[in-house]
Order: sequence, then structure tokens, then C-alpha cells
Amino acid sequence: EFAEITTWVRAHTLQRWGPVRQVPPDLVFELAFEGIQPSPRHKSGIALRFPRILRWRRDKPATEIDTLETLRALLSQRG
Repeated sequence: EFAEITTWVRAHTLQRWGPVRQVPPDLVFELAFEGIQPSPRHKSGIALRFPRILRWRRDKPATEIDTLETLRALLSQRG
């Protein structure tokens, strides 16, 4: 899967900033992380501790993804 995703990312790159690439929001991944915290260093304002991809969700369309609002709600529950 990693090789397939890499090929897709290279073929669909819209913009590039060093090693970072912007691609259309078409692929869906399930993520896991150990913690969440506010971060002034990230554009989203949120940092995840030890984030990792659990699986590629080929069965889910991008219209069904969670959003930054979901993460902000998790962050506010930390309390």
C-alpha cells in the first residue's frame, strides 16, 4: 500500500514545499495518536502526539471524514 500511495501522491501533487506535498483531498486514512494538544506552530492550531496511520479506508469517501472541528472538540474535552 505504501508504494501505491507514494505513486498516487507523486502523480497528484498540486504544490510542494520541500518534502511536503499538497494533494487533492481524495484518499481517506484512519489515524491513531497518543494525545492531542494546542500548538501555535501548526496551521491547524493542533498537534497530535505520536500520530500514525492505522489503515487506508478505501471504503470511505472523503465526504465522510472527520474535520478539525472534531479534533477541537476532543481538545476541549481534555479539560
